[in-house]
Amino acid sequence: MIAPANAKLAARRFLPVAAVLLASLLGGCSSDSGVRPPAVARTYYMGFSSFPPRPDQALALLTINYWSLRGDAALILEEPPWDSLLAGFPPDSFVRTVHLPLANYYRAKGLRLIVSVDPTNGLDRSAESAKLVAAGRSLTEPAVQQLYRDYVTAMDTILHPDYIGIASETNLVRALAPASVYDAVVQAASGAATSVSAVDSTVRIYATVQVETAWGKLAGPGGAYVGIDQDLADFPYIRALGLSSYPYLGGFSNPDSIPLDYYTRLQLGKTQQLPMLVIEGGWPSVTVGAVASDPSKQRRYIARHAKIQDQAQTKAWFQITFTDIDEAAYGFPPGQITPFAKLGLVDVNLSPRPALSAWDAAFAKPRR
Repeated sequence: MIAPANAKLAARRFLPVAAVLLASLLGGCSSDSGVRPPAVARTYYMGFSSFPPRPDQALALLTINYWSLRGDAALILEEPPWDSLLAGFPPDSFVRTVHLPLANYYRAKGLRLIVSVDPTNGLDRSAESAKLVAAGRSLTEPAVQQLYRDYVTAMDTILHPDYIGIASETNLVRALAPASVYDAVVQAASGAATSVSAVDSTVRIYATVQVETAWGKLAGPGGAYVGIDQDLADFPYIRALGLSSYPYLGGFSNPDSIPLDYYTRLQLGKTQQLPMLVIEGGWPSVTVGAVASDPSKQRRYIARHAKIQDQAQTKAWFQITFTDIDEAAYGFPPGQITPFAKLGLVDVNLSPRPALSAWDAAFAKPRR
């Protein structure tokens, strides 16, 4: 993709079982945004992941408790723990130890659960996972694809999410990565989908596409609209379509200029209309590259994004990060995640930005 939290998500580093149990002491609050629910309902669940502003366990818990007051769903999104899997750690044991306590904590707060497993490098779509590369291995290997299949199946059968993602930003991977890597993603995802479907007939399997790429505004042929026909052909078994959208990276300088059919056009004329879920995205509160931005512009984006989703009748709206990211605290190489470090609706100290009020206004709508 191109998104921060795809190094994602460090929830497994910050939420061991004991911490999750202690966190229950912090729950029980209710949201009071001060906004009266409008008559128009929303079709989508709203939420974030557990990614905190700094790698601090207490701060991770505080972050979840803060955003859960203005969310009704939670996202667990990450690359497979390739180092552990290649070392022989059983996938089901890993999921029970690392992810199940977090999933249980989310459900104790009344949150729906959506899972996304990313087979490639979330921070560099031209490359394979950094952990696979470090181990001298590749997703093109049948044995590695089998590990992926087993891990995705464990994530589904143990966590029981409403939706499970088996490939991320497929069109951007196809545009930037070697053909062999894209072919491996198609094969690994197909195997995972077959395995999951054999044991779970109710979960909805999805893959995500990168919206700016589909519109020809990111890694596209001169800005011409591309669409997602190839993705739908390569992943014909999906029952939902995941979306990744960072319009400021696609040349939009004004949130109000984003077309209201920004999502619906992707399936225009299709006989079968897949339900759509926004899995990741956002707009920075500061200038990024050539895109001048500020907190007011970020707030306008959140309001515009709600209208775009109302038209598309999406099923979920996630931002991976609720807070800004302290790049130095995480030790990211300079510039690696800078374009995504200021997408938070609150800053690194959890102080609200104006965009939070726009999010709260959307969340205040009754959900149908």
